[in-house]
Amino acid sequence: MTYYSVLDVTPTAEDWIPGYLPTANERVAAHGGKYLARTATHAQMEGEDQPAGLRIIIEWPSEEAARAFMADSAYAPHLAARTKGSVSHHYLIAGQDDLA
Repeated sequence: MTYYSVLDVTPTAEDWIPGYLPTANERVAAHGGKYLARTATHAQMEGEDQPAGLRIIIEWPSEEAARAFMADSAYAPHLAARTKGSVSHHYLIAGQDDLA
């Protein structure tokens, strides 16, 4: 089943970004992931304001692939740098309709 990572990331420092991007790009692809959106162009349509610098959507071929990416030892130091240098939230969403 397809899974999606949905993230909001607001950098609080920018020193981690140049080293993060090449590794994240490579490790996402290595685990079968595909970026669907990585953008600062977004608008909240309803609900209490939840500002974010970036909104990111990654498509994964499976839950296992998404979890393997997050546990990837080559990605770990970059994840730690992003976590330290940003306010981030990451949601893993099953590509299914439970209300159908």
